[in-house]
Amino acid sequence: MFVGLSVVGYLGTVWIVLAVAISLATRRSFSFPVLLTACSVWSADLLALAVKAGVERRRPSITVPQADPLIGSGGWSFPSGHAATAFAGAVSLAYLWRRGAPLFFLLAAAIAFSRVYVGVHYPGDVLAGAALGTAVGLAWVAALRLLRLSAEARRQSGAGPPAG
Repeated sequence: MFVGLSVVGYLGTVWIVLAVAISLATRRSFSFPVLLTACSVWSADLLALAVKAGVERRRPSITVPQADPLIGSGGWSFPSGHAATAFAGAVSLAYLWRRGAPLFFLLAAAIAFSRVYVGVHYPGDVLAGAALGTAVGLAWVAALRLLRLSAEARRQSGAGPPAG
């Protein structure tokens, strides 16, 4: 099961697929949910890669002789990109569909834990990735709220875009 969760978590695509599926199930347009989710997930992944390149922490299978990972994994260990993308995706989907929040965060936690279980991350890698992903997801949500408030304020004031 945990190997499967690790595989599902690659590149955060599970969150984008969920955004499409939930949009279709609720008969909403899927362009905005997919855009928000993709931006959150992929920017969290890029930030995790940048931090990994700076920290260069070796994976458990390299530093712990007794470690026997269940799957192969390359690159650096800290922070977990899977955890970052999972929590960024969960935050985005929870913003769009609040009732599903417990399930989104449960899936994110399961994907993050799977990385420790399969032996490719330390617990601290996963916690840092989860914190990074949560921060990225919240930043995207905050940016969207600001854009919406700004657009509403312009509509209410009757002001159009500046002449120029």
